Amino acid sequence: MVSFDSETVVVRPWVDETLDRAGFDPRSPYVERFWLGIIGPTATWLIRRVAAGFDASPEGFEMSIGETSRALGLGDPAGRGSAFFRTLNRLVQFDLARELAPGELQVLRRLPPLTRRQLARLSPALQEAHESWLIGARDAPPAESASRRARQLALSLLELGEDAEEVERQLLRWRYHPALAREALCWAVDRHREAAVAAAGG
Repeated sequence: MVSFDSETVVVRPWVDETLDRAGFDPRSPYVERFWLGIIGPTATWLIRRVAAGFDASPEGFEMSIGETSRALGLGDPAGRGSAFFRTLNRLVQFDLARELAPGELQVLRRLPPLTRRQLARLSPALQEAHESWLIGARDAPPAESASRRARQLALSLLELGEDAEEVERQLLRWRYHPALAREALCWAVDRHREAAVAAAGG
């Protein structure tokens, strides 16, 4: 069981060449739709915060335990049984993080697809949605699949409150071609605006 006595923990990227190339960003629609039901919303938000930390500091960063816990709505982390450490250990339980050394934690930069055992824990509707996603991903031409994924990522970032310039920069950091990043951003901005107008009743 992971627990730290200090007020901060050093977070390092858990390098996995296969996942770094083909896995899912923690802020992607796949993780939000399918992983969330496995690890829970708080663990999902925690690994998203870590992903944002890696964007700013790719080699790793120091994370304040108390500040992070309060930012997630978990209050002050008081001992190993606190909500924050239960959340942290949930990431470890599902092999998304591991203790590297005392005071150091490794966290995956990108998440794998769900295993069959994990899928069995989802609702029948989500299992069906996952099967449809797999069929669509398998049948889509590579260029179309990359475009669709870039669009979904761009829209998710806008919905999380990022501005358009930061969304485009993030797509470029994820190594999308500049033309593809621009096209995905324009598409996402249009959809985001349409959703806002619809929500406002206009």
